[in-house]
Amino acid sequence: MNPELQQQLKKLLILLLLATCVGWLAGSVPWALTITLGWLLGRNFWQLLKLQRWLDNPSQSDVPESTGLWGRFFDTIYRKERDHRASEAHLKAIINRVQESTTALKDGVLMVDAYGNIEWWNRSAKALLGLRRPDDVGQPVINLIRDPRFIRYFERRMFQEALEIPSPINSELHLQYTITEFGQSERLLLIRDVTRLNRLERMRQDFVGNASHELRTPLTVIQGYLETLQEQFIDHNPGLTRALRSMETQAIRMGNLVTDMLMLSRLETTDSLSDELPINIHGLISEIYDNALYLQPEKEHEITLDIEPGYLLLGQEKELVSAFSNLVYNAVKYTPAKGKIKISWWTNKQGGHFCVLDNGIGIDPVHVHRLTERFYRVDDGRSSSQGGTGLGLAIVKHVLLRHNARLEVDSRPGEGSAFTCHFPLSMLKADSNEESA
Repeated sequence: MNPELQQQLKKLLILLLLATCVGWLAGSVPWALTITLGWLLGRNFWQLLKLQRWLDNPSQSDVPESTGLWGRFFDTIYRKERDHRASEAHLKAIINRVQESTTALKDGVLMVDAYGNIEWWNRSAKALLGLRRPDDVGQPVINLIRDPRFIRYFERRMFQEALEIPSPINSELHLQYTITEFGQSERLLLIRDVTRLNRLERMRQDFVGNASHELRTPLTVIQGYLETLQEQFIDHNPGLTRALRSMETQAIRMGNLVTDMLMLSRLETTDSLSDELPINIHGLISEIYDNALYLQPEKEHEITLDIEPGYLLLGQEKELVSAFSNLVYNAVKYTPAKGKIKISWWTNKQGGHFCVLDNGIGIDPVHVHRLTERFYRVDDGRSSSQGGTGLGLAIVKHVLLRHNARLEVDSRPGEGSAFTCHFPLSMLKADSNEESA
């Protein structure tokens, strides 16, 4: 037991003993004890009143003075309250400093609670988004940024990549949104003005598109003359014929590169589809499968097809043909002779899935995250010998982005590769023909 508490108990016992003695001398012990206990209760009640008055307004009055346990009790509460004030002042200073620093940022900062309502923003966010205080405090952020792409991005909670869309108050401003989750499902939005970078990217795309377009005509002319020259010298000069065939091969390769560059430039122009049409995915994949059978017949690949019926895929057929064909033709190119390739399509609660699986040479995992970069090659010599342009997977990536889909790559050297396109459930439509059948 605490020594001080023991001392207070001793004092209480001595007081009760004295009251008993006085009551015995006066001839009334009960009354003496009653008066003594009443005095103790009144004293404690008075101390409680002092404590209550002090707690009601602790900042403008000193700590109550007392002795014994009450004095120790008052001192303890005072120290706790003083420490609390110091800690609160320190936290307020930190918060003020954070708010001052974020206010000075050129990038916009927006805090959103667990329900998607706006809590706080800095000066840059106000300028970029046109926010007004106090009208917009507590408003759902998707009511103020109404772009469907932002709403989809915000609600899907897949924030691995940033989103770039025009400003809601100025279509000439291009903003990049990066969202980070913290606390209890709260979100922090970092908003950056990327208008200049976007303009530079558009200039690059325009240059690539214009240059590629201008190259098509001379390449077509060159190919035509090479074919004519080969027909004239095929029986007269074998050496020249071989040179002409080599030139024609390189011209065809250059033509394929120009075609891919033009398509990639067109895909990069917009991030979303202007219209979404229902596509017979069964017929589309079956046609690609038939073409793959005749791509390199000398390799004698075992190519199988597994398509689950029941749904149509919403999108642009030409773009999807290009994306799926690139994946299938890559599998044919890089799978050794007598290898196995499986082309499949299935649906589940997550959406639709197109997969090309092979048991070919595979890819080292260190290269996987860069496969969709323009002109990136895992092996320059191998890719060149196969006649690839280095743009196939970049085209696949942009086609999938325009269809709100993503590409998943699973590969190991010597074990083969699996390229899977995952389409959201919103891009699927039930096939009425299948249902009626």
